[in-house]
Amino acid sequence: MWELVKSGGWVMLPIILCSIAAAGIVIERLWTLRPSRVAPANLLAQVWQWLKDKKLNNQSLKELRAHSPLGQVLAAGLANSKHGREVMKECIEEAAARVIHELERYLNALGTIAGVAPLLGLLGTVLAMIDIFGAFMGSTSGANTQMLAGGIAKALITTAAGLIVAIPALFFHRFLTRRVDELVVGMEQEAIKLVEMLQGDREVDLVDAQAAASAARPSRKEGRKA
Repeated sequence: MWELVKSGGWVMLPIILCSIAAAGIVIERLWTLRPSRVAPANLLAQVWQWLKDKKLNNQSLKELRAHSPLGQVLAAGLANSKHGREVMKECIEEAAARVIHELERYLNALGTIAGVAPLLGLLGTVLAMIDIFGAFMGSTSGANTQMLAGGIAKALITTAAGLIVAIPALFFHRFLTRRVDELVVGMEQEAIKLVEMLQGDREVDLVDAQAAASAARPSRKEGRKA
């Protein structure tokens, strides 16, 4: 492996750095963009239960903001629900813009790596080919077929390395972008439900809300026993 890296020349260094950066971004984003972390199930039902039990206060809003990105969006709407539908929607949109910005963090960098890595590989190949043909042109013994083939093979190492980095980076860039889109759509639907519930335009299934709350209580008791 080290011999291949040496054969590729100095261009292999930025390609390796790109691979390390891409791997770090992919691992971090896969962990951060888990649906259970970004938009937990039954969070809206739990919020409605708080409203029903009149337990929604500044402390619960603070806990909701710290709970998840969806909690930040819902908390922004709840904190401004008394100012009317339009103000509530504007506050939700502002909070959602901040949340989306955080969800899309590093994705542009990953897309840049996917585009730059093959170009770096091609650059390394072109530079190596220039050196190879320049050496043969200055040689008085003429070109040896085996030496020429071996030089071209070494020159193509950087192209292969660039593609090895770029293909997974491109795949995960598309995959993570799609996941962000799905999460945003889900949060948007939950926010719309919240606005309609508080403004009296949507009937809330209290059975679901109570079921969600009762499902959360045993887990808390188990956590205390543990």
